[in-house]
Amino acid sequence: MNEAVLAPKKTVFSGVQPSGNLTIGNYLGAIKNFSRFSEEYKTFYCVVDMHAITVRQVPAELRRRTYETLALYMACGLDEKKNTLFVQSHVPEHAELGWILNCYTMFGELSRMTQFKDKSAKHAQNINAGLFTYPTLMAADILLYQTDVVPVGVDQKQHLELARDIATRFNQAYSDTFKIPEGFIPKETMKIMSLADPTSKMSKSDPNQNSVVYILDSKDDVMRKFKKAVTDSEACVKYSEDKPGVSNLMSIYRAFTGKTFEEIEREFEGKGYGDFKLAVGEACADGLRPVREEFARLMADKAHLESVMKAGAEDAHHYAMRTMSKVKRKIGFVY
Repeated sequence: MNEAVLAPKKTVFSGVQPSGNLTIGNYLGAIKNFSRFSEEYKTFYCVVDMHAITVRQVPAELRRRTYETLALYMACGLDEKKNTLFVQSHVPEHAELGWILNCYTMFGELSRMTQFKDKSAKHAQNINAGLFTYPTLMAADILLYQTDVVPVGVDQKQHLELARDIATRFNQAYSDTFKIPEGFIPKETMKIMSLADPTSKMSKSDPNQNSVVYILDSKDDVMRKFKKAVTDSEACVKYSEDKPGVSNLMSIYRAFTGKTFEEIEREFEGKGYGDFKLAVGEACADGLRPVREEFARLMADKAHLESVMKAGAEDAHHYAMRTMSKVKRKIGFVY
């Protein structure tokens, strides 16, 4: 037989927190692209509920959002038969490896994480140890599955670099144990910014609801939010660094239509921002409609979602145990 046929598939891992409604930034920057890996890679897509509790959660809401995030994965095109879909806390090896890797992560490395600084500012009354060390748990998430490729947003590159550094440090101490993962940032996908403040990333935790478009927003809500989107006084649809609001809308329109910036500029030449915002809203709402409809169908069948969770956890556990066996033996635990 051809050796290429026998070669094991490379592995992809990614996770999404169940900490609020997911935005079109989450969709365009991450989840929409996940299905492209399903045919050629062994894929693990995780609902990272353990990461969510670095910020205080209402238990009933966290449980509901865990189901919703899994359903959104599936509604966005992830087939449970082709991908391992699971909940992080259902695979205890994540926490186990996270603790071990804490002992191979330097305090200075964690203190330089920009997201720790940002979250500490937002949650000044709850700057807990988990908030500080969660990049190490993220490294464990990735390294546990001997991951080759991690689809990441621009804001997560620092965490991936830390995972690579931890893996390299461990490998140098104990011989090759972990694969060194590579990041994957789709060239055609740009960072989606706030509709109200296009100098800031669109965030699901933004208190200004008009700044954020959620995947599950109704068409009326989508249209209303785009009509209120910040632009500028020129009334010229042109992609430029000094036009952040218009450029952000163009990025969103490009992502949903597949048109280039040059094509978009030609399409709206001589037209005002009103026409442009309307077109962006229509393209976004129409693009999200199949996702919303499939999400509603999946959420009506909780038993099916639980069966997907169970099967995914069993598959993930099988792979996680192999890595943990190797790690424990190398560091000297009696196993």
